[in-house]
Amino acid sequence: MALPDVAEACKVARDEIDALLWDRRTRGRTAELSMRSARLGARESAAIEGAEVPIDQVLAGAGVDSSPVGAVLGAALRVTVEVPHQVAAWRTAPLQALAALHLLAARDVLAVDDLGRPRSNDDADDPLHLGPAPSSSEATARLDALARVLTLQTEAPALVVAAIAHAEIMALRPFAWGSGLVARAAVRLVLADRSVDPGNLVSPEHGFRTMGRASYVAALRAYMSGTQTGMSEWLVWHAGAVGFSAAEARVALD
Repeated sequence: MALPDVAEACKVARDEIDALLWDRRTRGRTAELSMRSARLGARESAAIEGAEVPIDQVLAGAGVDSSPVGAVLGAALRVTVEVPHQVAAWRTAPLQALAALHLLAARDVLAVDDLGRPRSNDDADDPLHLGPAPSSSEATARLDALARVLTLQTEAPALVVAAIAHAEIMALRPFAWGSGLVARAAVRLVLADRSVDPGNLVSPEHGFRTMGRASYVAALRAYMSGTQTGMSEWLVWHAGAVGFSAAEARVALD
């Protein structure tokens, strides 16, 4: 890679993930740990959207209800639990996988005709206050371009691919509601598809939320600046957050 800081950050994060996957305490516990990861990831993704539910409650399988906060958590849970079922589609048809995730995320929020489809106007929710989203036509065109790139062979580390998919979806906000939930789930799809975390044992969302919403927004805005410095800042930040999540998952094995 041309950016040494990015390469080093990705190596450190990958080492943390490998340490988790090779830890003897994970043996025979993949299903259990994957479910814990999904619940924790959903909780953190919902919290980033502004819907915060106590972690212990979510890990116990509770917290989803008809309240606005409970509804967002429910949307996030549906998305993270669905990720393993969309990995095969992601490999060859990323837009199909994203549509499936969005349908689950927004089924209680948007009209049926808007589920799983890029928005047809310029109205996009903005819980992180990133600013105006690209026009619907630009968002659709760039989403199509992202999908084409994602299906190409590349020597770029999976952590870089995941970070770019994440940030591009966040920048585009292609859906009227729920783009953030889908964008963060895309990280899981990339890491599973590229065999970095095939069992989805890591909760990348935990790192994103733990770093703080302000830090998350600043890193996204750095990416959205379109500069090499901004891109590097985002990639290093993202790798650090994922590596932190893997390290925390090892601590939770005890």
